[in-house]
Amino acid sequence: MIKYALACEQAHEFESWFPSSEAFEEQRKRGFVTCPFCNSTEVDKQIMAPSVARTDKLPAAQPEAQPMAVLTDKEQEIRAALRALREQVLKNSEDVGKNFVEEARKMHFGETEERSIHGEADFEEARALLEEGIDVLPIPVVPDDRN
Repeated sequence: MIKYALACEQAHEFESWFPSSEAFEEQRKRGFVTCPFCNSTEVDKQIMAPSVARTDKLPAAQPEAQPMAVLTDKEQEIRAALRALREQVLKNSEDVGKNFVEEARKMHFGETEERSIHGEADFEEARALLEEGIDVLPIPVVPDDRN
């Protein structure tokens, strides 16, 4: 996991964890990286010094130390609530995968039964659905429990 120092176009600064730099870029392109203060999707990485753990000084019997994030009780509560919300949505909706946009439109125009669905849509597809009056929301992604 990589922790990035981020800032939005309004100069709000915050941090977030990503599995890789590629994951950050993909999530940013899809509009999933948003400022927690103003909800802007115009987010960029800030200059930061890398944190490199030394392993040459560890005793042979001691396992290699793993980086860990320290979360406040409030942050842990928020993550738990997001995780519960995500699980509830996924459990009570049909996964239509890459057909999400098409299925959402069919339901909106009465061509198929209305039901709860989830699937894949990029940022532009989601924006187009919203502009057509079709309500969609991203399902929150919760960082790995180890962080």
